[in-house]
Formats: sequence, structure tokens, C-alpha cells
Amino acid sequence: MAGSESVTRARSAPDAVKILIAGGFGVGKTTMVGSVSEIAPLRTEEPLTMAGLGVDDLAGIEEKRSTTVALDFGRITVGDDLVLYLFGTPGQQRFWFMWNDLAIGALGAVVLLDVRRPESSFAAIDFFERRGIPFVVAVNGFHGEHPYPAEEIRDALALPDHVRVLLCDARERISSRDVLIALVDQLIAAAAG
Repeated sequence: MAGSESVTRARSAPDAVKILIAGGFGVGKTTMVGSVSEIAPLRTEEPLTMAGLGVDDLAGIEEKRSTTVALDFGRITVGDDLVLYLFGTPGQQRFWFMWNDLAIGALGAVVLLDVRRPESSFAAIDFFERRGIPFVVAVNGFHGEHPYPAEEIRDALALPDHVRVLLCDARERISSRDVLIALVDQLIAAAAG
């Protein structure tokens, strides 16, 4: 009996965990999903058009040429028994209605923050706090810069102590992976009690 039990465990599918990557317009959500995904990520990016003039705030991100209109999707295998499915949310306010559907079944989230425009991530923080979905805040260092320490950012956002604030570079796989590991560690600690 013990032998067949171990064979069953070896053949069972890994646990799948749904994680959202959220934040404001242009903070690096698509970049993070793409940098860490072990599969070619699904992207629903479309070019910015004249229709967005006066609607999309491009202050600080004037070079941006496309936007996510539905979601980004990627996958990363953490171990033999754990796979993370990553869902990047659209950042523009006119697409926020999709967040409720994307959040169904999510165990946690990463809120990406751009310190040049921190207010662009306030809605994501509020969204997860209101729904009781655990999250970490990942401060995306554009051009490799992190002008503020994590604790100063925590204080400015008035985050509770259990929410981790991490400095990262969404372009780099290891940095993005470390953010996801920190979130998984936070979820495990919360589940353990």
C-alpha cells in the first residue's frame, strides 16, 4: 500500500496558484510577467491611439507606445509540487472592470509601484485590501534606480507591517522571481497562522 501511495503522489499534478500582477498604467506589469514566465507569455497589448488622448495620463511615461487591454498570462514552476499562474491586469482605469473577474480564485497579488508616479498604484492597493487578498508591493526601479528605501515607501503608503515592500527590476528574471517567492512565503506564513 505504501508503495502505491508514493507512485500516486509522484504522478499527481502540482498545486496551481493564481497570482495577479497589478498596478497603474505603465508600471511594468507586462514586463514582469514576460521576464519571469517559463512559457511565451500571452499578451493582449494594443498600440496607443489618438482615442486615448486626454484619457490616458502619459506623464512620466511619454515613450510608452502600447497598452494591455485585457490581461497578460505567464507561468513559472516553483518546484515539483507548485506552479504559479501569473495574470497581469490592465493598468488603465477604463479597463479596471476586468479586475473583479481576474481576481476570482487568486491567492495573492504583486502590486507594482513606480516611485515617479506612486499614485498610479493606489487603486491596486485599495482593491486588494478591500477584498482581503494578500499582496506584496514591488517597487520597480526604472533605469535601475531606487531613490527611496523600502521602509520609507511603506510609511508613505501607510501599509501594515505584514505587507512586504520589495525593491525590484521587473526587466530581470531573478528580481521578478524573488518578488514572487516573497509573496509565496507571505501566503504560506499567513496560512500557517
